[in-house]
Amino acid sequence: MIYSGIDVAKDKHDCFITNSDGEALFKAFTIPNNRDGFDELYQKITSVTDDLTKVKVGLEATGHYSYNILGYLLDKGLATFVINPLHTNLYRKSLSLRKTKTDKVDAHTIATMLMSDVNLKSYSHTSYHNEELKSLTRYRFDKVKERAKLKTSVSRLVTILFPELEKLVPTLHIASVYALLSEFPSASAVSGSHLTRLSNLLAVSSKGHYNKDTAILFREAARTSIGSHMPAKSLELKHTIKLIQELTDEIDEIESEIRNIMDRINSPILTIPGISYRMGAMIIAEIGDFSRFDSADKILAYAGMSPSTYQSGQLESSYSHMEKRGSRYLRYALYNATKYVCHWEPTFAAYLGKKRSEGKHYNVALSHATKKLVRVIYQLQKSGQSYIQAA
Repeated sequence: MIYSGIDVAKDKHDCFITNSDGEALFKAFTIPNNRDGFDELYQKITSVTDDLTKVKVGLEATGHYSYNILGYLLDKGLATFVINPLHTNLYRKSLSLRKTKTDKVDAHTIATMLMSDVNLKSYSHTSYHNEELKSLTRYRFDKVKERAKLKTSVSRLVTILFPELEKLVPTLHIASVYALLSEFPSASAVSGSHLTRLSNLLAVSSKGHYNKDTAILFREAARTSIGSHMPAKSLELKHTIKLIQELTDEIDEIESEIRNIMDRINSPILTIPGISYRMGAMIIAEIGDFSRFDSADKILAYAGMSPSTYQSGQLESSYSHMEKRGSRYLRYALYNATKYVCHWEPTFAAYLGKKRSEGKHYNVALSHATKKLVRVIYQLQKSGQSYIQAA
């Protein structure tokens, strides 16, 4: 067997190639992060073997820096292993007590890990192309988070400019309220508005839900409002609402792309009541190739949802906290999906109720339900079967 370790960086990659006997076929060398560099690495590998099935290439998971070389190696048909940096760090420390860490040492460490036959799963084309879905779901996550901050700003500004409005509507964050505040961004502006214009604006933006009576109610509230007249804050409110609307359009476009990919994947986890395209896509994207995991417990560990263990001598902790060292995106998606599944699926609702009746805090009970959901998801993905509700 031939083993090649690659330490990935932005502009260059350090590589090391060895064989099963531990003989350095090519001592640590550096290639540029371009096509010529990739070809140089491939030529060196093929110069020592004609059988590519006897080649294993390993590299650390370094986000977008490793994406291009990973795609190149997969296209060349090489068995490629993407290793968690935590694993390589611990493995390197186990080899020596000296605190030696360089790019060339890391490349050698990765090759040695491959040679030692530790429990590693090769990366697949499925995993590689799954990166598109992961990119979209994480992009959506960031956009939604950004929009939530802007909505908080709207609430703050309305409290200053027209505090009475919040009690007159179910929520500030609906199309009719945004339309109102975009044109009349303060109590003084609403109080001075023409009733016909105000009525038409509310009727159109609310699709007929609000009428002239609502317009009169809003204008009367504005005329007795304690809201401040601050043109600078009014301008900020208008701009904030505009940014929210732009973000909403962007999120809708992202979600449309996510739906297209999920329709092609046709994952059975979408048959579980309560799991939507959005959370389902995030779960699929973050887990990736399910064949990488031997059990559902491995997925829980990957999500950082396994309980930590502490035992020393006679002392053993009886209050284990969740590790929270894995994918925060997967953890977020699983928790949110579980909330909806427990609402819509009777078996999960009963399970959550059972854990609550045992005196467990809601979040603890929910974490138990999440573990149950992960086991179901793992089984469905492995079997390809749809979810069947208990009679």
